[in-house]
Amino acid sequence: MLEMHCARWHSAAMEETSKFAQEARALLGERGFTCDPDLLEPWLTDWRGRFHGSAIGLASPASTQEVSDFVKLCAKHDVPIVPQGGNSGMSGGATPDKSGASVLLSLRRMNTIRSLDPEAGQTVCEAGVILQNLHEAAEEHRLRFPLTLGGKGSATVGGLISTNAGGTQVLRHGTMRAQVLGIEAVLPDGAVFDGLTALKKDNRGFDLKQLLIGSEGTLGIVTAATLRLLPAIGRRVVIWAGLGSIGDARKLLISFERALPQELEGFEVVPAHCLESVLDHMPDARAPLDGSYPWNALIELVVPDNDDADLREKVEILLAAEIENGLVADAVIAASEKQAEDFWLLRDSIAPAERAIGPAMQHDISVPVPRMPEFVEAAIPEVEKAFPGTRGVAFGHLGDGNVHFHILAPKGAVPGEWEESDGKRISRMVHDLVRAHGGSISAEHGIGQLKRDELGRLGDPVSLSLMRQIKQALDPRGLLNPGKLVPLAPEETSP
Repeated sequence: MLEMHCARWHSAAMEETSKFAQEARALLGERGFTCDPDLLEPWLTDWRGRFHGSAIGLASPASTQEVSDFVKLCAKHDVPIVPQGGNSGMSGGATPDKSGASVLLSLRRMNTIRSLDPEAGQTVCEAGVILQNLHEAAEEHRLRFPLTLGGKGSATVGGLISTNAGGTQVLRHGTMRAQVLGIEAVLPDGAVFDGLTALKKDNRGFDLKQLLIGSEGTLGIVTAATLRLLPAIGRRVVIWAGLGSIGDARKLLISFERALPQELEGFEVVPAHCLESVLDHMPDARAPLDGSYPWNALIELVVPDNDDADLREKVEILLAAEIENGLVADAVIAASEKQAEDFWLLRDSIAPAERAIGPAMQHDISVPVPRMPEFVEAAIPEVEKAFPGTRGVAFGHLGDGNVHFHILAPKGAVPGEWEESDGKRISRMVHDLVRAHGGSISAEHGIGQLKRDELGRLGDPVSLSLMRQIKQALDPRGLLNPGKLVPLAPEETSP
């Protein structure tokens, strides 16, 4: 009897799903909705390969109105929606679960730059605009969008906003939150929030766009944004410096902040292991310095005009002094734009190079900038001791207190199995160490499904309660990106 009941329920569910798919195809057209397994497959796994899910289909609306109509259709059929940008996220925030009950919503067809006002220094972009294309569009008007990252060829504006992405220029310009002047978004009931107008002063209550930024598609689906643009860089000076310790890197950062605070654009640290991994991964690449050093710093300074002679002279004097006093072991200033790009390519290639080595637990963490050397020097040996055979590496944005803290698996570790066993215990330990240093378990990649439970374990109870209340108020049926970002309440996690 029970088997017959289950069979009937399953048949009814399949019939309802089929009806939804038919209505979605009628609404969005053949190009706008597909259930083809081959077309779905690339979008069902996250970039790191940690999460793999299933979905009813893939919706690709071409306008905000189509997004609104589709969201209303999903609400009618009680179908959860998983929004997706470039699918280059690091926390599994755009990957559906394995139930197959949800639908993927891709914004990649919405890739129009609606307007670009050089005088105002603003542009209105749809969510599917790729970051690199935005850079190129701004450059045509001698402007720039002041946020970049290694995945700029696939990352989309909507994804960057939804995760409040950072990148290598946060030190001077801030995260994505600082670049967004206005937002257009579709809410869980299909209503369109039109907040694209950029106002310097606006005291009409809550700043709703800030609520949507960093919400990872759990409160609304960003369809367009007004973004700020800055004057193009005239010239830049890019330095690669060899150092004895991350503490020395911190001291060098302070020297540059004091001597050239208006010009300092980025300050990245690269340990020897990461540089060696990149050189092995990219046979045509070469090390910037003749010698090998425990730590390296990649530093960029910019001036708004085309004359960088004065800046280069100041940099040469500063570096000479720091070499003289023993802080810097060796350094080279890029002699051309090509060489500067080569330096940055080494930095941007660390993630794929590390991934090619084998399994690893990647942690996107931040601690107060002054405490970062202390954290790295204490945490790496502590984790390596607790988990013999592992290798800890830390690289990234020292200037804003955010490093990517990776623990590489021992030789012979089985991909998939190691992450689920020792890997999870390692992450728990790392997050406890981060908390002890007053830091955050997610600096720029979001929470997604990867860190949701850890946020629930370590987050401030009042903050978590407010997050749940906001989610319940805006999305009471839980249809937008379920299982991501917002931790379950204690009573929901009880056995």
